[in-house]
Amino acid sequence: AGILSTHLHSDGESAEILAMYNPGTHANHWKEERYADFDEAPIGQMFMSQQMIDNAQLFPYMDGPAVFKKAVVKFPEVIMEALAKNGLTPADLDLLIPHQANLRIAQFVQQKLGLRDDQVYNNIQHYGNTTAASVPIALCEAWEKGLIKEKELICLAAFGSGFTWASALLRW
Repeated sequence: AGILSTHLHSDGESAEILAMYNPGTHANHWKEERYADFDEAPIGQMFMSQQMIDNAQLFPYMDGPAVFKKAVVKFPEVIMEALAKNGLTPADLDLLIPHQANLRIAQFVQQKLGLRDDQVYNNIQHYGNTTAASVPIALCEAWEKGLIKEKELICLAAFGSGFTWASALLRW
């Protein structure tokens, strides 16, 4: 019993953009593929300009359809990565507990992996998106309902802010 493997990915590119530039010390690999669009401030600008205020550039924005398109690709990839690392397939899973951000994403992942309804636990329809707590809440709830038995294979999978995605395989 225990954790079989964990896999965490992130584009993390925005942290690179926030870095202090010193001549000869900084590569430009952050200009490669991006998972989100953003407005780049001129190097050294440490304030909010009037133009940025006028253009409402100080408010966060999420492109839901773009996030959906990436999530339905990255979610199955990171789950398959964990399974492959352990010589397993989706058929070996007793239960997948996905991040409870969007039921359509969870259903898409279920279909893509060929999982039955009883192999996927969702509770978003009861609580909505509980953000970072969604997987632990769903795991606890599934266990309390008796849906997890000793020695079963459980996959936890999530994606979140900064476009991170991760999975963990547990042998209960």
